[in-house]
Amino acid sequence: MRIAVGGDHAGFELKALLIPWLQSTGHEVEDLGAHSLDPEDDYPDFAFMVAESVRSGKVERGVVVC
Repeated sequence: MRIAVGGDHAGFELKALLIPWLQSTGHEVEDLGAHSLDPEDDYPDFAFMVAESVRSGKVERGVVVC
């Protein structure tokens, strides 16, 4: 299954653990960010990107960690 994953600074560390686990269970993961720990980032930006990936059919599921 193809899964989009995104999260803001509050979910940054958990997302870093979640992606390798999803990949180890056979899923293809698209990491939509955050790609660096920035206390100024905001979860709606990442939630939108994940939701848009699901809506467009680019991925089958999405996970947002905030």
